[in-house]
Amino acid sequence: MLGLVLSAAAGCGPQRAVDNEQWGSEEKIIIKFSHVVAENTPKGLAARRFADLVSDKSKGRIQVEVFPNGQLVGDEAEIQALLDGQVHLIAPSTGKLAELFPAWQVFDLPYAFPDQAAVVEAMEGPIGQKLFRTLQRRGLRGLAMWDNGWKQMTSSRKPLVRPADFAGQRFRVQPSQVLVEQFKALGATGVPVAFDQTFRALETGQVDGQENTPSNIYWKKFHEVQRYMTVSNHGYLGYAVLTTNLYWENLPQEARLIVTEALAETTPWVRENAGRLNHQDLDRIKMGRIEVHIQTEQERLIWKEALRPVYDYFSREIDAELIPALGQLERKPKP
Repeated sequence: MLGLVLSAAAGCGPQRAVDNEQWGSEEKIIIKFSHVVAENTPKGLAARRFADLVSDKSKGRIQVEVFPNGQLVGDEAEIQALLDGQVHLIAPSTGKLAELFPAWQVFDLPYAFPDQAAVVEAMEGPIGQKLFRTLQRRGLRGLAMWDNGWKQMTSSRKPLVRPADFAGQRFRVQPSQVLVEQFKALGATGVPVAFDQTFRALETGQVDGQENTPSNIYWKKFHEVQRYMTVSNHGYLGYAVLTTNLYWENLPQEARLIVTEALAETTPWVRENAGRLNHQDLDRIKMGRIEVHIQTEQERLIWKEALRPVYDYFSREIDAELIPALGQLERKPKP
């Protein structure tokens, strides 16, 4: 079977021109999908399900090769690797995209979403559409938004119950200035560290704590080098499934339809599955040595007030237009 790779790998020369109307019955398309999390996390399982759906729908003519745990490309290099054609699909966190596209930091704002329904509306409504348009100027194309879940706080030094408990501590953050401002508002310091280097940074004391979903905390073993955890649900971690315009336009039309259909089926599945996995992994974390505190509603209100300056920063420095859009999500009546 003829191997047809529609995006140039590093050092493999220029892209092959593809006739989008004619796709030979024996031509095989290989799509390299790289991500940096463990296989048993919501994103890891979604990537595998997506790959299986593509294979089934194409009767094996399209194969999605999934590379988890940064096996092919590390956290800091995956966007450039996509642009260079070394990989064809990635699913970076929204916070990771903030390096190149500051407006994406809207998903990093603390307590921005009252519930998961509001997150989905933000991803699929005007907010998500606007954010996807920002990718175009760098030749990127957004294909879908996937969920992981609510972020929780951990620390090796002390329980995180009141805002004052953060004072003087250093927390690993994604490369998002909003997250740096979040910890600054709490009297702490946000330190950008790549995801695949976070365990080492926690273990060696380079940082005292971090924020993440239970699934990422458990499968990357962060809870083994942290003493305290607060279930705060203060932020939501989601991913953008990306390719490049050049790669997408070189895919045969039939292949684009198959990939689109597979993503459309995977996205609602990962949203439902993410909640189940995070609940399951939180229970596993509670069985370990880490001390887990469940934030009360009163504590939540105190944290929200302490974090108000982060919204002022975002509105002043990044994108004031998105703040009212978030307010509309908050005010929508519950079904």
